[in-house]
Amino acid sequence: MSEEQPWRVPWSEETVWEAPWAGPPGAPGWSDERRLLAMAFATGLRKTGSLMQVMSQAAADKIGINATDLNCLNILSFSGSLTAGELARATGLTTASITGVVDRLEAAGFVSRQRDASDRRRVVVTITLEKAIREVASTFAPMVADWQELAANYTDDELRLIVEFYDKMEQIIRKHLSRLREEA
Repeated sequence: MSEEQPWRVPWSEETVWEAPWAGPPGAPGWSDERRLLAMAFATGLRKTGSLMQVMSQAAADKIGINATDLNCLNILSFSGSLTAGELARATGLTTASITGVVDRLEAAGFVSRQRDASDRRRVVVTITLEKAIREVASTFAPMVADWQELAANYTDDELRLIVEFYDKMEQIIRKHLSRLREEA
């Protein structure tokens, strides 16, 4: 990073992104190095988030579905099935939008839906595991293999720290997701 522009963060060898901050991050008493590290940390999180969105779009294109449908399929993969209402709440989509998502995913063979046996008003959406593994998991398998190779470079204690970090990041993201939904 240049002395003249300490808040420029390299994106790639060809591109440098300006990190739009009102001022340097940090707290009183932070050293210049700590401020630069905090800036690189925040920028790394933002870049990773953007790249994951771009990756999801590219994967959805390859699979033949849209990115929203792929995200819903990913959310379903954690539990195997959810009610349509639960899926709507998990994604922030309206129930009408979820109906369209489920229609498309069902037509593509990625999910099935059934009436809830205990409450016939509710629809349970279940992932079709074989199809998801064949078409979705195989699309992400090379990246997952690279993640596993990367993880092999860390000790168990380092991996515990990374897992704890991701757990805390999930809590922060959920907190601000709720805040944004309440403000909308």
